[in-house]
Formats: sequence, C-alpha cells, structure tokens
Amino acid sequence: MTDPKDIPVVILCGGMGTRLREASERLPKPLVDIGGRPILWHVMKTYSQYGFRRFVLCLGYKSDLIKQYFLNYRTLTADFTIDLADDAPARVHTPPCEEWTITFAETGLTTATGARVHRIRDYLDADRFALTYGDGIGDIRLDRLLATHESSGKIGTVTGVHPSSRYGEMHVSGESVTEFNEKPTLASGWVNGGFFLFEREFADHYLSDDPDEMLEHRPLQKLARDDGLGVFEHNGFWMGMDTFRDWTELNRRWDTGDAPWRVWDDTPVAAG
Repeated sequence: MTDPKDIPVVILCGGMGTRLREASERLPKPLVDIGGRPILWHVMKTYSQYGFRRFVLCLGYKSDLIKQYFLNYRTLTADFTIDLADDAPARVHTPPCEEWTITFAETGLTTATGARVHRIRDYLDADRFALTYGDGIGDIRLDRLLATHESSGKIGTVTGVHPSSRYGEMHVSGESVTEFNEKPTLASGWVNGGFFLFEREFADHYLSDDPDEMLEHRPLQKLARDDGLGVFEHNGFWMGMDTFRDWTELNRRWDTGDAPWRVWDDTPVAAG
C-alpha cells in the first residue's frame, strides 16, 4: 500500500460559510473554531493520525487569515519567550508538534469546488491524491479508506456516511409513539462525506478550469457513469459544520469529552 506521507491531501478551504454567519462573520469558514482550534486543524489532525503529512489548501474567501494562522502557528500553540529590548525572534520552548508541509494555493474568491482542484494540479506530484472539505469531520479510518481504494482499482473512492437527522426521531405504531429520541439520530441512506481518494488522472481528465465547475456535478457524475467511482462505507461519526446549530453542537461535544472525531493521540496509527 502507498505510504500516506507520499500522498498529498487537498482540502477545499475557499467557502464563505454564509449559513454559519453568526460564527464566521469575520473568519473564513475553515477557521471557525471547535474547542479553540479551527475546524481545518481538526481535519488535518485526523489525516495526520494516519500518516498523511502533506497538505494543499485551496484558498478563496479571506485566504489571508488562513495563511496568517499557519505562519504564526508555532507561537499560537507553544510556550515562547521574547526579549522586548532587541529584535531577536521569539524563542519557542516546545518542539514543533506537527510534521506538516502545507502549500497555500489561491484558487479564486468564488470559484466552484471542481475548478479549485483543477487549479492546484501542479502541486499534485504523486500518482494519487486525497481530497476533502474544510468543514466536515468524523472518525474516518483513513487507513481502511486507502486500502479500499487501492484494492478497488477505480479512479476515485468517496466516503459514504449516514448524516445525523437534525430533528431527532419518533417511532410510531398506529396512533401511538413507541419510541421517542430527542437527540439527533443517523438518517438512513448514504451521502457524500468527502474524504475522497483519487488517482491523478481524475484531476487531468475529469476536471476543467470553468469557474462554475462543481466537483459534485459533472466530474463525479461522469466518473460514476464510467464505473470509476467506488465507495468506502463509514458507519461511525461524521458531521458537517454547515449552520450555527452545527457549530454549537460540535463545540458542546468537544467541551463534554464526547468528540468521536478526536482519533489522534501521541502515537499515529500505522497504515495497513
């Protein structure tokens, strides 16, 4: 199996997050925080746990803030000392906690998802690449996703997820409610949860530079018609941060220690 450290991870970070306005009025959506860290950081930590180290961020709305966050990452996350009497750089007391190489690519303010990926092809220097959104998190077994993709022989693999119902669930029999669940439950059926793996030819032959080209429309539809798109079925936790309610729920989970997507620890999972 391909070593994950050799596979670039493309993350779509250009969205405006208009439905999350209460939390993202001054920030690009990927920088909206969960537990004091941007949701983008949570996504990258998930990949890092499984050995992925190289990231390409497709930037758009307020891209300067994403760049500034990572340019200042060490001083934002570590203990350091500065001497105000001279211009010496800060002395950071803790070693770098992430072994990430990050490429920041300007892909346009209003560019659609497919065209964003097309515009970063020069940074895809491997036979395959991973791709996901900067606002969806889950306890995805990325080692199993990679194994599934490689064994399928297909051009692309998408992670299928069961999203949570926003309204809870009642089981009804006749005129009686037999079960009442206040908390959101998993909806039936599969939806696109991101966390893709693609062979390089997808970027070369299925995408275009049309700024209105949505990844989820013509490119993936054509790939599916060509029998080139497989699925990795994920039955665990997954949630997209689309609304203020989602943001509140994810922060509640983090604060109470009920954060299933926190798969990372001090010992990365070996792929395979």
